[in-house]
Amino acid sequence: MNYIDTHTHLHIEQFDDDRDDVIQRATAAGVAQMITLGTDLISSRKALAIARRYPQVFACAGLHPSDAHLHRPDDAESIKQLAQAETKIVAIGEIGLDFYWEKEHYAAQYDVFRQMIAIAQSLELPVVIHNRAAQREMQWFFQESKIYELNGVMHCFAGDIDDARFYLDMGLHISFTANITYKNFDPAVVEYVPLERLMIETDSPYISPAQFRKKRNEPENVVFVAQRLAEIRKLSVNEAARVTTENARRFFKLDEPA
Repeated sequence: MNYIDTHTHLHIEQFDDDRDDVIQRATAAGVAQMITLGTDLISSRKALAIARRYPQVFACAGLHPSDAHLHRPDDAESIKQLAQAETKIVAIGEIGLDFYWEKEHYAAQYDVFRQMIAIAQSLELPVVIHNRAAQREMQWFFQESKIYELNGVMHCFAGDIDDARFYLDMGLHISFTANITYKNFDPAVVEYVPLERLMIETDSPYISPAQFRKKRNEPENVVFVAQRLAEIRKLSVNEAARVTTENARRFFKLDEPA
């Protein structure tokens, strides 16, 4: 079986001491490809450097909402230039809205999010969207901005069925992390999303599966996300892996690894 971890952060310091081992463990577990995402200009460059080093790793470049008020005026243009010049950058992300960690600079978040979407559309790249504690605000933003269709994915989805319906109607994909392994997660939304719109991820080093809750998360653990997805959707693990891998390759325009 092959898996794709569509959202990880391999560039951050938690992986500095054993990054090679982390990637080797993921490959041994069947994770054929991984996508590591930046959250500002510096980390986007780091993510790209890692993608250049490992053939099975690809990168995304973007400006995260929780630091929107700290980004420099020319950072958006620098992200555009970076993505435009590099074939290993497969999407603009991680971008979006976060009113959990950041409760003051709403205008800055909306402004940066709008810029990132415009850049992605100009480069014909998909977007990877972060949304925490901002379901209503996110939907308001799309409606006010007259964005009715968008090539993107709602990463680490934690909304309800009504939220999922809104994003699916826009043409967005839905990606689940190991949060679906937690006892308080309602599986109904996983059942609701059409198979052809599903992807899986770890968001490592965050959001470890329930059985490893206190440990650092790694891309190899996307296997546990696939297992829980298969259980909820009454699929074999092979089928869950096949469907989510095909969706990810199509979405990010990834070739099958040699």
